[in-house]
Amino acid sequence: MSPHPPRHRTEAAGPTDSRYGQYDQDGDFLAFLGAAADARATSILESYADDLTQLRDQGKARAAARSLRTLASVHVHGGSVYHHDGALLAPLEQLAEGLAEEQFEDGLWDQGGAHSPPDTAFSVVDLALAMGILDQDARSSTARLRSTVGQILRAAGPGLATGGVHTANHRWLVCAALARIHSQQPDPSYVRRIDDWLAEGIDQLPGGEYSERSPNYAAAVTNPALLTIARLRGREDLYAYVRANLIVGLFLTEPNGEVESIHSRRQDQTALRPHLPEFWLQYRELAIRDGDGRFAAVATLLSERGTDQTFGETPVGDRLAEVLDRPELARHLPDPAALPTDFEHHDDSCRLVHVRHGRNTATVFGGTDFPEVRAISSGLSTNPTFFRMRKGAAILDSLRLAPRFFALGHFRAEGLERDEEGWRLYAEVRGAYHQPLPPGHRRQDGDYTLTDDGRFWSAMDFPHREREYRTLRTEILLRQTPGGGWDLAFSQTGADVPFALELCFRPGGELTGDGLERVSDDTYQLVHGEAAYTVGEDRIVLGPGNGKGGRQPPVVDPGERYAWLGGSLTPDGIRVLITGRTPTPYRLTLR
Repeated sequence: MSPHPPRHRTEAAGPTDSRYGQYDQDGDFLAFLGAAADARATSILESYADDLTQLRDQGKARAAARSLRTLASVHVHGGSVYHHDGALLAPLEQLAEGLAEEQFEDGLWDQGGAHSPPDTAFSVVDLALAMGILDQDARSSTARLRSTVGQILRAAGPGLATGGVHTANHRWLVCAALARIHSQQPDPSYVRRIDDWLAEGIDQLPGGEYSERSPNYAAAVTNPALLTIARLRGREDLYAYVRANLIVGLFLTEPNGEVESIHSRRQDQTALRPHLPEFWLQYRELAIRDGDGRFAAVATLLSERGTDQTFGETPVGDRLAEVLDRPELARHLPDPAALPTDFEHHDDSCRLVHVRHGRNTATVFGGTDFPEVRAISSGLSTNPTFFRMRKGAAILDSLRLAPRFFALGHFRAEGLERDEEGWRLYAEVRGAYHQPLPPGHRRQDGDYTLTDDGRFWSAMDFPHREREYRTLRTEILLRQTPGGGWDLAFSQTGADVPFALELCFRPGGELTGDGLERVSDDTYQLVHGEAAYTVGEDRIVLGPGNGKGGRQPPVVDPGERYAWLGGSLTPDGIRVLITGRTPTPYRLTLR
C-alpha cells in the first residue's frame, strides 16, 4: 500500500464547511491538527506499505482500529491533503476486513486477554467514532467500508453488554463503547448494561483523583469515557467528575509538563512520562464548555508545546478524529487565565503534598497501600519514594530510606501529617521471634500447618506460638527552607540496624563533591561534606555525608518480597547513598 497524496492541498476547513459552520472556529487549531493528521496518515501508509499483516495479526486489533480511525479522519476532513483521496479506500477496507476476520464468534478479540471485553472496547470506541464521521461524510465510495465496520460493531455489542472487566477504569470504557454502538445501532440491552455499571458510582476520591490514582489512566481512559457517556447518554452529572480531575491536574503538573504520578496504583507510579499532553482535548473541551480560563491556558500551552507533533503517547494527528466527532472542540478558546505557580497542594485522600514556587517544586508522599495490605502486587501503590525535588532542570527523582531490618525492605509511611513547621511522615514495623508451641498444639510427627508469619512461610503453625518482637519506629520531619530548599530530620528508634538513604537524580547533569566515593558505575556514597548535582545553571546541593557507617559496600535492601523473586527496586539515574546506623538521628539538607 503506497500513499498517493493529491498534488494540491485542499483549502483548510472554514466557515463553508458544514461540519464547523455553526461555530466560531479556531482556524489555527484546525490547521495545526490537520497538518499533524496528514503527517500521521503518511506515516501509517509508509510504515505498512502493501503489507497490513503487522496490524491485522491476532492481538493487534487496537493498533489496526486506531490506524483505521486516523485514515478515516483525513479522508473526510476538508482541510486534509488526503481529503476524499481514493488511494485511501483500499487500505481502509483491508484494515476493516482484517479486523472482521480476527473477531471471534462472540464478537471479541484477543489482545492482552482471551476474548477480552475491555480490550475489545478500546477498538470499538475507535471504530464507532470512525463509523460516525464516515456516515456523516456519506460518500458512496465508502459504503463497503462502512458496511464492514457496521458488521464489526454489531458483532461486538452483545459481548460488551454481557462480558466482565478487570479494572476500575474498564467499567467506564465499556460504557463508552456501548454508548457509541447504541447511538448508531440502538439496542436496549446496551443501555441497561451502561446503567448497571454507572449505578456502581464513579470511583472518584475526595481530592479529585480516581481510585487508581493514575494520571495515565485518567487521561487515556476514564476522562474520555466519562465525557463520551455524558454527551451520548445525556448524563450531565459526569462532567463534574472530569472537571474535578482536571482541576487537581493543575496542582500536580511540573514546569516541564510532567504530571506527578508517585501516588499511582498502576504502572505509572514509577514511570517518568509527560502525562499532561494526554489531557489536551479534555482541557480544551471543558475550557470551552465552562469558559474556564485556566483550562484554556493549559490547552494553549499544550498546543504550543506540541508543534513537533509527537507530544504525549498518542500522536497528535490521531486526535483529529475526535474533533471531527465533536466539532465544538474547534471553537475558539476563552481568554486564558494565569495558571497556579506558587502553592502548597495537600491531597489527604492520597496522602500527597505537592509544593511549587515558580521553577522549584517538591513532592512529599506517604500514601502507599503497603501498610494496610502488606503486599507488593499489581494494582497497589508500593513505590517507596517519599520525596522528590526539582530546581529547574536539576531533578531529584527519588529519595528513599532502606533500613536493614528483618528484610522488610524500604520505609513506607503509614501516615502523612502537617507539622508545626512542615510535614511529618511516620511508620512502625515489627519482626518476630517465635517461642515453642504450647503443649496442646504439639505433634509427635512434627507435621505442622504451613503458615505465614508476615514476611515468610514455614511449616511452623505460627498463629499458635507466642512471639517476641523487635520494633523499628521511623519519623521524618520535612521543612521548607528559604530559597526553595528542604531540611529532612530522620529519627529511627527501637532497633540498632544499618540504613541507607538513596537519592536518585535524573541523568543529564554533573555530580560533584570531595566527599563522594564511587560504589558502582552510577552510584556513589557521600562520606563527608556536601555534594552538588548541576544541570546547566540549576543546582541541588545535598549533605552532609555521614561517614561509612553500616555495611560496606553500602547496600540498599529492597526486602525479601523483592529479593526472593529476583526483583529490583533500583531506580534509573545517578544515585547518591548516605549511610548510618540507628538510633543515631540524621538531618539531610537539600538546597
